[in-house]
Amino acid sequence: MKTDFKFSNLCGTVYRKGNLVFTPDGNSVLSPVGNRVTLFDLVNNKTETLPFENKRDIRRLALSPNGHLLLSVDDLGNTLLVNFRRRTVLHHFNFKDKVRDIQFSPDGKYFAVGLGRKVEVWRSPGYTREFAPFELHRRYGGHYDDITQISWSPDSRFFLTSSKDMATKIYSVDPIEGFTPTTLTGHRYAVVGSWFTRDMRAIYTVSRDGAVCVRRFREHMVDENLVFGEFPRDEEGNFVRTVWFTETRHFAMEAHAQVQSAAFNPATQLLILGFTNGVFGLWEMPDFNQIHTLSVSSQAINTIAVNPTGEWLALGSSKLGQLLVWEWQSETYVLKQQGHFYDMSCVAYSADGQYVATGGDDAKLKVWNSLSGYCFITFSEHTSAVTAVQFTKGSQVVLSASLDGTVRAYDLVRYRNFRIFTSPTPVQFNTLAVDPSGEIVCAGCQDSFEIYMWSMQTGKLLDILSGHTGPISSLAFRPDGQSLASGVIVERLDHNNEVLALAYRPDGKELCASTLDGQIHFWDVAKAAPTGTIEGRRDIAGGRKANDRQTAENSTSGKCFNSLCYSADGTAVLGGGNSKFVCLYDRRSKILLRKFQVSKNLSLDGVQEKLNSKNMTEAGPADLIDSDGIDSDTEKAADNSLPGVRSGDKSNRVLRPEVRTRDVRFSPTGRQWAAASTEGLMIYSLDETLVFDPYELDEDVTPETIRELSRKGEYLRALVNAFRLNEQYLIRETYERIPPTDVMLLTKDFPEAYLERLLKFIASILESSQLLEYHLRWITGLLSNHGPFVKTRSVRLQPVLRTLQRGIVRMRQDIGSVCDKNYYSLGYLITQGQRQAEADKEASEDAAGNITMQDVLASFNDDIEEVDADAEDEEMEE
Repeated sequence: MKTDFKFSNLCGTVYRKGNLVFTPDGNSVLSPVGNRVTLFDLVNNKTETLPFENKRDIRRLALSPNGHLLLSVDDLGNTLLVNFRRRTVLHHFNFKDKVRDIQFSPDGKYFAVGLGRKVEVWRSPGYTREFAPFELHRRYGGHYDDITQISWSPDSRFFLTSSKDMATKIYSVDPIEGFTPTTLTGHRYAVVGSWFTRDMRAIYTVSRDGAVCVRRFREHMVDENLVFGEFPRDEEGNFVRTVWFTETRHFAMEAHAQVQSAAFNPATQLLILGFTNGVFGLWEMPDFNQIHTLSVSSQAINTIAVNPTGEWLALGSSKLGQLLVWEWQSETYVLKQQGHFYDMSCVAYSADGQYVATGGDDAKLKVWNSLSGYCFITFSEHTSAVTAVQFTKGSQVVLSASLDGTVRAYDLVRYRNFRIFTSPTPVQFNTLAVDPSGEIVCAGCQDSFEIYMWSMQTGKLLDILSGHTGPISSLAFRPDGQSLASGVIVERLDHNNEVLALAYRPDGKELCASTLDGQIHFWDVAKAAPTGTIEGRRDIAGGRKANDRQTAENSTSGKCFNSLCYSADGTAVLGGGNSKFVCLYDRRSKILLRKFQVSKNLSLDGVQEKLNSKNMTEAGPADLIDSDGIDSDTEKAADNSLPGVRSGDKSNRVLRPEVRTRDVRFSPTGRQWAAASTEGLMIYSLDETLVFDPYELDEDVTPETIRELSRKGEYLRALVNAFRLNEQYLIRETYERIPPTDVMLLTKDFPEAYLERLLKFIASILESSQLLEYHLRWITGLLSNHGPFVKTRSVRLQPVLRTLQRGIVRMRQDIGSVCDKNYYSLGYLITQGQRQAEADKEASEDAAGNITMQDVLASFNDDIEEVDADAEDEEMEE
């Protein structure tokens, strides 16, 4: 099997701390997740984790106005310069201080960095690799406390700095004759933000107590229409003195809450304030007319971002790990995502690999779409930590075991908890297994050392298996459902140490188990005999904690695998534990194929191999002492929980999470695997996600030659050359130019070397394109004409075919629902029309029937009168 798995995506974590940034088109938002950056595409409903890592947790992000350059700054000022379009790192730089804010100028020529009390303006680098791309332009000072925010004027000539010293300063990028830096005061608390208006005739400043000041530009002895930045002279040639004055002062009052974050959009004149109690509000400036307020969280809103058009608001809450995108005009959520509040404890793939279920210590079960990276349902019925999750074979039911003593079954069609399995006496379940038919559910507990078995159909307890002498750590059904593996199965398989994890090979003929001594044991199920052992203690070991007294090489604690999983083809075993490494072993040769490091984030404990003695102080490691203060004020740090306490604990410590892997799982397709780690759900994949990956490229293959071939009608050569160049926009342009009548003919002669690439391309655009019949023609032609090739490479093409199947099924469901609705609507209209026609016909027949009877009666009366007349005549004659 292939071992070149690469990091693909990060799910389960949507926001940690820092600021949110919208892309220039306003359709995507960038969010810092630990030491990585995730891009949320709000239009196409997809997520992408950028393939680079900072050394520590990211503090600030800044994107250039044209969307080409991205600056990612971590807690200690280490900065990455990234080509955002190509997703490549161009340069590493260290500002040598903690960055409070960083902002690009509107023209993209400069960016300003707030470092403590001072500001530095740097020239923006180019888009290529340079020896020293960062060039310092000027350095500014004048504040008496740390800077909180920086904003630029629309013409990029001036910028504002807000500070905790309750003042706002105006600086110019270049020296301007007649201008001196100006200080705006009047607030009683730290200034959260300040912004220029579009015409630069006013400045809005906001402080932490909710005070909003409107500052106007005024000059003496000259015209009132003067705009800031124009400095006229009097008759003697001297510059006229200009001042800023506070025109009005408003207050955004929120009960027992302060302003935590603020944003302003010059296009719509909207001011958005986020408070510490999870409420945010919108006000229209300069009149300060309140549009509405909304409570979106129970914790403080740490950051607010507005897209360029002012339609969408992005809100981030660091305490809950919550990310929201709100459309204020329609008052609807565009995006509402939240990761697990505590660590992610378990993970499971569905049978088709489309869904991933995760359980956490926050007692929640979340189901994620593996393609889009979004969580589409959260179940919160458990009251304690979720310890195990499992899908049934049909992937329509997911089960979860919890320490609250229940096993719950959830329906993924109706999104409800339809079954609850309990035990006669209260126990704590920590492992779960479902047989292949989905009829029997088993759970092992950690206190009574028993295994409970229930019926899925009735929910009744079938049996209680006893015999263990310790907590049951793992359960696994044989793929054919004939046996259940735990500490005891049909025949006892003894180990020298405690068993931590079990896994069956996909064919059910082999069982592997990890023990506390760091070894992986393999057993032949039919003979109940050992077939081999892997000594993995040195492979899984790595990383030294800040409080460890021994080096990582000499420490023996925690060097074991607590999760095991076979690959889809059964040729390899994947193992993870309380370490930064995940190991992949070959089953036959029992050798290590590859080690994956799940995180390089130095903000986590256990990542470094060696500790620096310079960081050791009398009070302990410097990394564990809370000396940052970047997100805290004096009043926030104060501990007023006890009477008479006026200051907080001077010995506050930073609780650094430990890097580890709680669970690992291979996808049924074998093309990716997932790990439930401290950072979140890490997904590693074999599928290439590079922007530019040329294939058999030569000098004649250019966009111009490809377009020329399409114009000449040589569609096959044009499409093949487009795949050689491998630019997505060019492939799609060439693909959609081909007439539908030529599709079947082209599929016969299409080279098989490019077949997989073409199928991947069709699968990628199937859901976003409207040419459904056109795509179906291509798929039908390719699979019909190249059936033997696809059959011989079914294992390799299986992920692509599954993706095509999911796309077609999803489009069939969407179109089918619309067609069914139209079908029944048309049926109803036709039925109503038929009923109306029948009613009209009956009415006409009734009307015709009434006229006939009248005529019959009239003629009958005439006949009677004639008979009577004849009788009278006969009587007269007689």
